Amino acid sequence: MLFSTILALLLGFSIYLYVSLVIKPHKIRKILRQQGIDGPPPKILFGNILDIKKSRAAAEKAAVNHPHPPLIHNTPSVFPFLEQWRKQYGPLYTFCLGKMQVLYVSSPDLVKEITKCTSMELGRPSYQQKELGPLLGQGILTSNGSIWARQRKIMAPELFMDKVKGMMSIITESALTLVDSWKHEVEAHEGGILDITVGDYMKRFSGDIISKACFGNSYSKGQDIFLKFGALEELMSKKTLSVGIPGLRYLPTKTNRQIWAIEQEIRALILKVVKERQNAGYEKDLLQILLEGAKSSYVTSDAIDQFIVDNCKNIYLAGFETSAVSASWCLMLLASNPEWQTRLRNEVEEVCQGRIPDTDMLRKMKQLNMVIQETMRLYPPAPTLSREALTDMKIGDFRVPKGVNIWTMVATLHTDTAIWGPDALEFKPQRFEKGIAGACKSPSSYMPFGFGQRVCVGQHLAMVELKLLMSLLLSNFSFTLSPNYVHSPVARMIIEPKHGVQILIKKL
Repeated sequence: MLFSTILALLLGFSIYLYVSLVIKPHKIRKILRQQGIDGPPPKILFGNILDIKKSRAAAEKAAVNHPHPPLIHNTPSVFPFLEQWRKQYGPLYTFCLGKMQVLYVSSPDLVKEITKCTSMELGRPSYQQKELGPLLGQGILTSNGSIWARQRKIMAPELFMDKVKGMMSIITESALTLVDSWKHEVEAHEGGILDITVGDYMKRFSGDIISKACFGNSYSKGQDIFLKFGALEELMSKKTLSVGIPGLRYLPTKTNRQIWAIEQEIRALILKVVKERQNAGYEKDLLQILLEGAKSSYVTSDAIDQFIVDNCKNIYLAGFETSAVSASWCLMLLASNPEWQTRLRNEVEEVCQGRIPDTDMLRKMKQLNMVIQETMRLYPPAPTLSREALTDMKIGDFRVPKGVNIWTMVATLHTDTAIWGPDALEFKPQRFEKGIAGACKSPSSYMPFGFGQRVCVGQHLAMVELKLLMSLLLSNFSFTLSPNYVHSPVARMIIEPKHGVQILIKKL
């Protein structure tokens, strides 16, 4: 009897695997092929994962052979396999990560159709909750339908521009703290020129703002959470290619055990912050809004805790990491383009007249805005944007079967010469002089903060942070690229400088 039961279970599992790994993917690819959409042939279980690893290994080997690469702003090169397939199959093709079918889209016309789609059936991919759950949870970044709509209704108003204006004192305080620390370090350094790696400073700046504005405490108090998020992000980035392999996330591998442990530590730390916040009394910040929203939406304490933890994860990740990396890239571009430093410094001096910038002054800094837009064009915070067809649907002239993941390659669109002109890989902020519509042939292809209903709710805060910090740094320092800087963008969860951004700073 026991043998028969085990045999039946094994047979059922084998049938499930065969249907999941062979029948369904084959059916989806057939529908896409009939519409002229082809791609690299997949292997059972792995799909095209082995091809991707081979492509990446070749790119890493080439990088080792060229230890001092030229300063070329070619961010799509961090996805060598996607670029190889794009050249082979065109701007629209399909490939597989395990059983997961991906439709790669870099055609401006089809991208425009995707950005115009308002259907809830084109939602966040299910793998983000399942495979990246320890990092992202089921918060506003990964949820769909009514759950997402409820979360957005709670959170978005707290990050509208009028609320960001109310955070200006916090942003200014954090920026001035950074400026003062650089001044002291430069003055203490012999020769008055300091060689620094900016990443940790930028993380402390953005982390301090998130901690104070959203959670009522300082970066130092939340430092353990930020550090553990960094460690978790590093571990999760190693698993991004294996998201489509069934059951892999359940295996007690060394990496999975580390992920599970850090996930529990982060949960405990966030709930500790929440408890301290509750004990401190009422204050109308984002955490308080989350608490009120959770209590009005859920009944059990476990559901309330999960809602708060997942959305705090999303805030920490989106508001901390992406802002810090964008600031680092912006400093790299200004350090390597001294003429733009001069132009922006003159603009800041003309607008501010020696005063600390407020939101009205920041709005008048047109050239600074152009530089930040160009930074996000060349080094977009989210290099890929993904959606999943939650039902069979039509996008443009194409039928997209249920379960297909659609990847819109922002890094590729942002550097496409057909959209931006022959100088698409060059740093030229003046292209934004007449706005996004005047900068390129397809404005819908510029999407540093995402698109449609799912556009980043924190974009206003991110832009104000960047503008204020850059204006204060330009007013107090001049900087150039350090001779030790090695230009090596790398794709983890976002596009980061692999070896950091090193600059030489001098007090004005």
